[in-house]
Amino acid sequence: MSLEILVNVAPRETRAAILESAVVQEIHIERTSRRGLVSNLYKGRVSRVLPGMQAAFVEIGLERTAFLHAADIAARVSEDTVLGAPAAVAAAAVVDIRRLVSPGDEILVQVIKDPIGSKGARLTTFIALPSRYLVYMPRGEAIGVSARIEDEAERTRLKAALAGLLGATGGGGYIVRTAAQGVSAESLREDMGYLAKLWEHVRERATQVSAGEVVHEDLPLSLRVLRDELTRGVSRVLVDSASEHARMQEFAAAFMPEAAPVIELYTGARPLFDLGGVEEEIAKALDRKVPLKSGGHLVFDQTEAMTTIDVNTGAYVGHRNLEETIFRTNLEAAVSIARQLRLRNLGGIIIIDFIDMRDEPHRRAVLTALERALAGDRVQTHIVSLSPLGLVEMTRKRTRESLEHLLCEPCRSCEGRGFIRTPETVCNEIFREIVRQSRQFASRELLILAHQDVVDRLLDEESATLGELEAQVGRPIRLQVEALYGIDQYDVVLV
Repeated sequence: MSLEILVNVAPRETRAAILESAVVQEIHIERTSRRGLVSNLYKGRVSRVLPGMQAAFVEIGLERTAFLHAADIAARVSEDTVLGAPAAVAAAAVVDIRRLVSPGDEILVQVIKDPIGSKGARLTTFIALPSRYLVYMPRGEAIGVSARIEDEAERTRLKAALAGLLGATGGGGYIVRTAAQGVSAESLREDMGYLAKLWEHVRERATQVSAGEVVHEDLPLSLRVLRDELTRGVSRVLVDSASEHARMQEFAAAFMPEAAPVIELYTGARPLFDLGGVEEEIAKALDRKVPLKSGGHLVFDQTEAMTTIDVNTGAYVGHRNLEETIFRTNLEAAVSIARQLRLRNLGGIIIIDFIDMRDEPHRRAVLTALERALAGDRVQTHIVSLSPLGLVEMTRKRTRESLEHLLCEPCRSCEGRGFIRTPETVCNEIFREIVRQSRQFASRELLILAHQDVVDRLLDEESATLGELEAQVGRPIRLQVEALYGIDQYDVVLV
């Protein structure tokens, strides 16, 4: 399977697309006006402590205060975390958050989840600093190895190499990233040295900046994809900006010199994202309905509580029998759903309504196909077996906003409901409002301001009712079209 990364740079936006076998799998977007915050370190000030929620709100200089749960606070809060405050006592298994932080404390925190919707950023005091091969946790103690390194002998080798280096360099915990598979102990040692210097820089800067300021920012998107994705066997990285290409080459030369040759400057006449149909895939990822090659389709509905996915056979009628048709549609849907979750960056609770299958082997096969398709997803997922109602329940870790929330806003006509009242419903509301207004206030006539479709209905299907109402209130009723009104917007004006 060939992997490619396309990086499109615009004046105020950078986009990166990851293609597997020429098919778009992931889209990452970073805008100047709203850069992602995950992994950024801030010097925060605790504004409120809520014992009933075992949480605290922390000011880190954003529009909304960030959220810090007691489970995300280190058991012993030292000078590395609470700056200028006495160290707290060691915590038990369940700790009252008031023993860990107090209003006014200045603490070093890291963002683990971007602000989403009306919710502020989620924070932790368990700092994690990534490099190419390792993730350093200054307050940790253990050594972990990425689950994607499946070779047990390689896992053992990496653990032993890191344990030996750790004894020589000092404390802290480490996680070995997938990129470290097959690398030498010397490469690990260099990474550890870089991370140690970075942590010293972070600690020093944390004492210098004021509360609410950034202590350390993660890499920009163009460099982040090099750090996180090149290890997966990427054959080519195309970038359409000369200045960004030079910056990426400089970064590669310093941290991954063997990868520099795959980073190429794109100078073609066609826009970079026209290659591989990336722009088209982004547009499709914003639609509710996703067609399947067989003729069936998926319907995605994203709400604040969860995302639901409905599988339909559509135009697919199969060739053998109903059960076989349903089984084939569900198998194709499982693969498509896994790709769409990555492409749309959907997270949280996800409910999949596969078409009902009576055969137990078919049900197991569809679940297996979904698990296999999700195996390539770097974001943590957890699948629960089919529920008694035939629904597949799963979760996907949500750290940043979905593609829809990033690129779109709620419809101003329906205010995000996804539907609007019909002209007939609006006409009936207008009739009730006319009666109410005429009984309360005196006037020469009544003026109705409404959408063209509503006025047309009042003059056509509802003309008789309007005439009866005019006689009932004893005043003429005049209609006026307002071009800027939505269908369910109207005004009854007393003249």
